[in-house]
Amino acid sequence: MLDLITPHAILPNLKAGSKKQALQDMARKAAELTGQHERAIFDVLLERERLGTTGVGHGIAIPHGKLPSLERVYGVFARLERPIDFDAIDDQPVDLIFLLIAPEHAGADHLKALARVSRLLRDQAMCEKLRGTDSADAIYALLTQQEASHAA
Repeated sequence: MLDLITPHAILPNLKAGSKKQALQDMARKAAELTGQHERAIFDVLLERERLGTTGVGHGIAIPHGKLPSLERVYGVFARLERPIDFDAIDDQPVDLIFLLIAPEHAGADHLKALARVSRLLRDQAMCEKLRGTDSADAIYALLTQQEASHAA
């Protein structure tokens, strides 16, 4: 996770009333981080959602997409102030969103990043901790704690 996300890439209290609004707000943050156009990021995310929802269940969504001009995989994490309908596979509203955008040529890296995020957010204790804090620094520490302890 340390290579995917920074404390600046965390939206600890995102106020979004809809899936579209959440994706727009997260695309805006991703644009700040990557220097890409917000609209290009948003369009790639919407395109992916049309193929099938990225709402993976248990209140979690992992929207993702690829852009040709990126150098590496970027992550943006949002904890929503209130859960929203995300067309999730279990029909439950979503309140934790981990957005991933990757270079167009990053086949394996993109899939590895998706797998890492998915594994992390399958941990119910982790999700409860993430839901229990509204500090970007605390969320960042939670998201990166396992890797930080392995690296030490």
